[in-house]
Amino acid sequence: MNIDLGRTRQDLAAPFSDAVTRAITEGGEVGLQVAVYAGNELVVDISAGIADVATGQVVRPDTLFPTFSVIKAVTAVALHIQVARGLADYDAPVARYWPEFAVNGKDRLTVRHVLHHRSGVWQMPESVTPEHLADYDWMCTHIAGLTPMFEPGTRNGYQSLTFGWMIAEVVRRTDPKNRPFRAFVMDEIIRPLGIEDLFMGIPPTEHARVARLIDAPPRQLPPDAPPFRAIPLQIGTREDIFGRKDVRESCIPGAGGFATARAMARFFAMLANGGALDGVRILPEDLVKTFSTLRPGSDDLDDVQGIALRIGAGFWLGGNLQPTNLGRQIGQNPRALGHPGAGGSIAWADPDKRIAVSIAHNRMFVPPNTAQDPIRQAVTSAFGAP
Repeated sequence: MNIDLGRTRQDLAAPFSDAVTRAITEGGEVGLQVAVYAGNELVVDISAGIADVATGQVVRPDTLFPTFSVIKAVTAVALHIQVARGLADYDAPVARYWPEFAVNGKDRLTVRHVLHHRSGVWQMPESVTPEHLADYDWMCTHIAGLTPMFEPGTRNGYQSLTFGWMIAEVVRRTDPKNRPFRAFVMDEIIRPLGIEDLFMGIPPTEHARVARLIDAPPRQLPPDAPPFRAIPLQIGTREDIFGRKDVRESCIPGAGGFATARAMARFFAMLANGGALDGVRILPEDLVKTFSTLRPGSDDLDDVQGIALRIGAGFWLGGNLQPTNLGRQIGQNPRALGHPGAGGSIAWADPDKRIAVSIAHNRMFVPPNTAQDPIRQAVTSAFGAP
């Protein structure tokens, strides 16, 4: 098996290399990257396995993986930047910034409702196609016309895809420079932090670097089940959809992330260090501390996911781990914050330990995903923070 230790610190090389090997040989992972920041330092940077089983191409340090909903954390940070600048308000109606949104019972739906996944707008437009998925304006127009599945703020409903466009459009419409959302993210987050290889839609020149997905088995659910209304089968998280050129290159703020593990870990290192990294401040530290505050009704079952989810201001939170949800653990620290992605990619920050962890891969699992348990065990052994 090819294992590239990259810039992994010597004392961590053996245990993390062994953990990655076990994740592949025992857990069933195929292509894998693991990265860990401690403070401002990248201390683990491992690539292993196969990026494309059809060609035998191996995973390299610069291989890009589809991260799906892990990108929601970047989208949430963009919104928090606007709040920190006084350009947006968590408790303002979304329609204050996006007037077309104020129809079908959404006039009082707030930005905070969206951040907490309590907006009720978790379903996708029924007519959506892969071409529409790749069309930012079409998606915003049709989401603005939706009717909430419940009264906003009264229930939990994970916004698998709609979260991205609702948050991104608030950011776009409050940006004095009127930038497209992807440009805002690059200008205000990615470039200032010196992050390479984290994209919300890849440049046309980078397709050869993207790992090919190995699809998960079909879920045995009725076609009208909430997960299939949130992510309709015709735009599912499969290679035939997210391997398409137009989808890969488009701005899908809730699921269209492509990154290396070390790039995503660097982003989360900013959060682990209170909103700053290497002297570059993205968010005020006091504001970052509020991100670990649980949403209302956190113990209630989520209408889409079917389990209780610990969610804060656009992030999934640690603590109170559920055995049935092993593939999405953020950690035992209730102040830890991160985000999972469809199929098992995940990244999180522990602000108490000041560590950030990212796991990127190409085999799609149906939760619970225990394949990554050896990696989590290595994190616990090295830093005392699962």
